[in-house]
Amino acid sequence: MMNIKPLNGNLFLEPIDEEKTTESGIVLPDTAEKQRPVRGKVIAAGPGNKNDQGQVIPMTVKVGDVVFFKQYGPDEVEVNDKRYLVVSESDILAIIE
Repeated sequence: MMNIKPLNGNLFLEPIDEEKTTESGIVLPDTAEKQRPVRGKVIAAGPGNKNDQGQVIPMTVKVGDVVFFKQYGPDEVEVNDKRYLVVSESDILAIIE
């Protein structure tokens, strides 16, 4: 990936596609309804947003974290034939530990 530095409270995520096999071992066909991913790995993070006094509020999320995010919050971008999601920190719902 080229050197990408998000601005403010933005994050670049590598989407994590959901499993195509159920827990009982049933394989779901490609024709099954495909929804946007809701999990991703943070690959780049901005410094954070500024408060009213101009001070930067550090990001809670860091590079390498795996997160849940709002399904319809991110924008999709393609860099070097690879798909990434750009999301605001406010669209992150949880960090998966």
